Amino acid sequence: MATAPTKKKAPRKKPQKKNNFKPIIKWFWILFFSGVFSAFLFFQLAAWEVFGPMPTFEHIEHPQTNLASEVFYADGSTMNKFYLDDNRTPVNFEDLPQNLIDALIASEDIRYFDHSGIDARGTLRAFVFLGGRGGASTITQQLAKLLFTERASRNKLDRIAQKAKEWVIATRLERNYTKEEIIKMYLNQYDFGNNADGIRSAARIYFGKEPKDLKVEESAVLVGMLQNSSYFNPIRRPEKTENKRNIVLGQMAKFEYITEQEKDSLQALKMDINYHPESHRDGLATYFRMYLQRFMNGWIKKNPRPALEGDRDKWNLYLDGLKIYTTIDPKMQANAEAAVQAHMKRLQAEFFVQNTKKRNPTAPFLDLEKEEINTILERAMKVSDRWRVMKNQGKSEKVIRASFTEPTEMTVFDWNSDTQEKDTVMTPLDSIRYYKYFLRTGMMSMEPQTGHVKAWVGGVNYKHFQYDNVIQGARQAGSTFKPLVYAAAIDQLRLSPCDTRIDNQYCIEKEKYGNPESWCPKNSDGKYSGELMTLKNALANSVNTVTAQLIDEVGPAPVAQMAKNLGITREIPEVPSIALGTPDMNVYEMVGAYGAFANQGVYVKPVMVTRIEDKNGTVLYEYVPETRDVMSKEVAYAMVNLMEGVTRGGSGTRLRTNVAKPPVEYKEIITGYPYQFKNPIAGKTGTTQNQSDGWFMGMVPNLVTGVWVGGDDRAVRFRSIRYGQGASMALPIWAMYMKANYEDPDLGISQEAFEEPEDQSIRVDCNKPEVSEEEQIDTDDDLEEIEF
Repeated sequence: MATAPTKKKAPRKKPQKKNNFKPIIKWFWILFFSGVFSAFLFFQLAAWEVFGPMPTFEHIEHPQTNLASEVFYADGSTMNKFYLDDNRTPVNFEDLPQNLIDALIASEDIRYFDHSGIDARGTLRAFVFLGGRGGASTITQQLAKLLFTERASRNKLDRIAQKAKEWVIATRLERNYTKEEIIKMYLNQYDFGNNADGIRSAARIYFGKEPKDLKVEESAVLVGMLQNSSYFNPIRRPEKTENKRNIVLGQMAKFEYITEQEKDSLQALKMDINYHPESHRDGLATYFRMYLQRFMNGWIKKNPRPALEGDRDKWNLYLDGLKIYTTIDPKMQANAEAAVQAHMKRLQAEFFVQNTKKRNPTAPFLDLEKEEINTILERAMKVSDRWRVMKNQGKSEKVIRASFTEPTEMTVFDWNSDTQEKDTVMTPLDSIRYYKYFLRTGMMSMEPQTGHVKAWVGGVNYKHFQYDNVIQGARQAGSTFKPLVYAAAIDQLRLSPCDTRIDNQYCIEKEKYGNPESWCPKNSDGKYSGELMTLKNALANSVNTVTAQLIDEVGPAPVAQMAKNLGITREIPEVPSIALGTPDMNVYEMVGAYGAFANQGVYVKPVMVTRIEDKNGTVLYEYVPETRDVMSKEVAYAMVNLMEGVTRGGSGTRLRTNVAKPPVEYKEIITGYPYQFKNPIAGKTGTTQNQSDGWFMGMVPNLVTGVWVGGDDRAVRFRSIRYGQGASMALPIWAMYMKANYEDPDLGISQEAFEEPEDQSIRVDCNKPEVSEEEQIDTDDDLEEIEF
């Protein structure tokens, strides 16, 4: 039987391998887009202020930065700045040197001009190497951090959020500002330490120059400080700062901003720091700056700031970046301060010699009883800062008084120290007495034609003697007031410097001007020559009896009115004794008054501030001169001629070359002698009762200068007139100041004669015979008959 054929089994198919890449790719894209979305969401959350407040568009357009107000000398250079925490004065990009920009780019952000606020390559590098090969912050991000973000905590999440805010702000900054503007803002904003806020302050404080004048190696120092100005600080850590400078120079060579040869030579240089700390109590014109502060506070009260939405309505001297232009000349100011320092140090040394306890048991006071001295010290104690502070703290008077007798460590003024300071231990009460020993001074110099004040020295050391003796102090004017008496008499009575009066005792009866008793002034030496003398000789030698006759002839009222017309604001009593300078005056008023004599009879009020601008240069204030005619040109010239006699044959003759050398005992105080002036000088010395005050007012045609020297109290004085007169106390300061001015021809101080009016009708040359009024008329008639 045939068997049925058997079925062959079909071969089994091999199972196909599944594609495992598909889910990987799927998840890759899921993760990628999730990451992108997360990053986008992360930055969007930062923009939505989830991580903290963000600046508005308006704030990015107009970032609020505290700006110091800047004060300028007459030549446009910076005198000082007013600031609280931020000593910042912005500069334009055009005023930044190219080497500074190159150093910044090479060291901080080499792709700065290629990115839009975030450096992707730098960020990726920082992420991969965990910051081991440098950070990723761009210059724009660093600016964002400075302007708009607060310091993050050490919490990692907070730091990440902070970084997100910086990135968002950086991109917004890039949209609103050019690259150049961002660099300018960054360098203007950075705090370089030591009150050097911004690149301009840093350049001035560390190198004593403007940013545009920085050398390559100096720019490298400042750029190196951008990493950490506290750590890389040339004052605190010079070696580390120099090393950091060399790293910056290396970066500049790496990116070919400088050659390798230049890099090597610059790195070999020692770091040359010219440190100029900017402090309210250091530098030139400290007393003037404090006057200016009071002036500005008064101006601010009267001049509201243009209202801005949500902004304050008053200017702030310390935050608003005002620009204040003054009349002070820096060279003349330096000359004035040098003269004060040189003379006052030597004068003080002589004062110490004369006021030892052995020579003067009541030193530093003269002719006072113990009770009077205690009254002075009591008054000084109650107006001291210590008393005020403890009183405000609620301390009882008993506790406060006890504190003044407790030995205390303190730093006091000392002429013999290079820093004019010494550390010591004494009771506060003893320190009050100690400071009473020191003589004080005030000096001001003005251009009479414009009223521009060129120099202002209110004392010997502002840190230790803050009372300004130019404008705050007022002391008896002594004989420097006599020219006002002469001016009133010449103006009202048509007198001449050649007119004569007899030098005899002269009394004004009490009934005449309502005096409580008759007034019979004596000459300073108590003697009378009994001879006729010209008014010129009488003023030159400060003869009191002649001055008394003149005020009796013209009357006290016209003299008081003359003083008022010449800018003396304080009340002048209409009594004869004012003729000898009994009223209190200050240097500021006296210089203004004498200015009218040099300015042909026109009084010009002294001016110190000519213009105020806001930070954008908009003029907020411009000075308008205040002038008035006080006397005719003829009278003014006659007064100048009178006062020239003081320096030719009177108390000011030591200014000239044809006088004998001073006696041995004068050598210690007459600094800079001989002075050897040959040009015309008008002036007047002044000495008050008991030698309490010494004055000298000196004039050349385009400069009037006044100097006062005296103690804090009238009982602090020299015992004899040899040392206590104005010619010894004050005149040497004027002389040394003017000598220094004349050594600099660029200052343009006149050495010419005072201008004589063409129709000078008042006789001033006493050597020429006087022409009578009738003879003058005949001469005029004869001239009319001559045909020309």
